[in-house]
Amino acid sequence: MNISDRSRPGGAPLFLAIAAGLAVMTAGLLALAGDPIAAMRLVIQWTARTSLLLFLGAFLASATARLWPGPASGWLLANRRWLGLGFAFSHLIHAGGILLLHDADPVLFWQLTNPVSVVSGSIAYGMIALMAATSIDRVAAAMGGRAWARLHTAGLWLLWVVFLVSNGKRIGNSLLYLVPVIILLAALAVRIAARRHARPAAG
Repeated sequence: MNISDRSRPGGAPLFLAIAAGLAVMTAGLLALAGDPIAAMRLVIQWTARTSLLLFLGAFLASATARLWPGPASGWLLANRRWLGLGFAFSHLIHAGGILLLHDADPVLFWQLTNPVSVVSGSIAYGMIALMAATSIDRVAAAMGGRAWARLHTAGLWLLWVVFLVSNGKRIGNSLLYLVPVIILLAALAVRIAARRHARPAAG
């Protein structure tokens, strides 16, 4: 392990650092916003971005370790669980912002979303809760490796689709939403390349 490896946080301290950073970011957004509605919208927007970033870390961990083995990809793979829990925490704050926006201004809330999005989002949150709960060692051990792997693989792909659709449907409002869509498609390409790369070794 080199000096840069020692200086890079990992394990539970990584999750605590992520959670602390998200808490500081949220507090800063609340302080900067001119009113509660603007504050909630800022929190929703920024936690959507942090959630996507943390999700991609977990989504790409095994693929990058397979395609580009090294200290960085090894760290990513070793800390996939903690990045996933950081994502869950980010999306918990995101959900809080959505619920508070609904309470503060239901009319605006329904202008920004629709029942289909609410249902699909609720399904996604249910999966996030399951994945977070089964990241606890004892729960994962009780499930068994095969069931755990199936749940988390299905969850990652479900969330990838949710991120792709939720950003893709907003491209008509702003071309900036093309950026996360392109990133998500690039992440898909990396996962496909990693699977193809593994096939000769498995044969």
